Amino acid sequence: MSLSHPLPRELTRPVHVGGVQIGGGAPVVVQSMTCTDTADAQATLAQVCALAQAGCDIVRVSVPTEAALEGFRTICAESPVPIVADIHFNHKLAIGAVEAGAAKLRINPGNIGDWAKVDAVIDAAGAAGCAIRIGVNAGSLEQDIAERDDLTQPEKLVMSSERFVKHFEDRGFTNIVLSAKAHSVQTTLDTYRALSREIPHVPLHLGVTEAGTKLQGTIKSSVGLGILLSEGIGDTMRVSLTADPVEEPPVAWGILQSLGLRRRGPEIVSCPTCARCQVNLIAIAEEVTERLKNYAAPLSIAVMGCAVNGPGEASDADLGVACGRGQGLLFSHGQIIGKVAEDQIVDALMAEVDKLIEEK
Repeated sequence: MSLSHPLPRELTRPVHVGGVQIGGGAPVVVQSMTCTDTADAQATLAQVCALAQAGCDIVRVSVPTEAALEGFRTICAESPVPIVADIHFNHKLAIGAVEAGAAKLRINPGNIGDWAKVDAVIDAAGAAGCAIRIGVNAGSLEQDIAERDDLTQPEKLVMSSERFVKHFEDRGFTNIVLSAKAHSVQTTLDTYRALSREIPHVPLHLGVTEAGTKLQGTIKSSVGLGILLSEGIGDTMRVSLTADPVEEPPVAWGILQSLGLRRRGPEIVSCPTCARCQVNLIAIAEEVTERLKNYAAPLSIAVMGCAVNGPGEASDADLGVACGRGQGLLFSHGQIIGKVAEDQIVDALMAEVDKLIEEK
């Protein structure tokens, strides 16, 4: 089925962050942020590389002090992916980050200072070809907007966003991405839907800020970002978790993959256990998942507990196993290709995965 009208993300103008395009109908870009001391360039580079390995297209790095700028320069020079400088309060650090090689800045114009300081950052970024994300946040709105009792929170976020976008564009700077974040899923939905209507040409960075620890943050991000992405809203995304940042990209990819927007690595199809299951399916599924975590091929792998949820139910899987008492039937696209004992299921399935990848 084809749509008779373009999706919102196809209407946004393209913004280039190094060699990565955000907006203009490009695939949704996945990003995360380091939590190491930026002044320790090697530690931060190690985390950047880990995030890239986990699936990040770009990585954001905080630059909170002058001391961090030297480390940031090294990070930009040696990173395998484009680096975004996260700046608050100090416009001179933003300019310094541009000079150090940032592919993009993330600033909240409301806390950078007066318009002259904001304009100095805009001019530096424009001269260097550096993109800027305007990052509006529910917790740091401009006072004149925050104090208005006649506006809802989403309306305040949209008003602030429109104000900043207009200023940047009036100054001739259009290489911008916009975010307007809140910790409430409903506020996130209302805000981004409005932004997509009101300023449809500006690429949107999606995120539920302060979403919580791994479980809660995954749930809130999956619901909020998943709904928006399913409506065609959002050009880049970060899943924010109070956890090791390497935990974030797999959640983002899981959301994109479940919506059919991007594929990276194998998808595991596994059934819930029930009284019909006669093997330790949970352990088998967990081991298969662990052993596949570093595979990049976009395969569908099924781990099924019985004949009811077997080759027929998972007939579209590239490979799979249907388990019975003490054994498993290996299958590919619904066709049986072998039988193995229970203690050989994972090894046999992985051997078939490797064989399929070699054939492709």
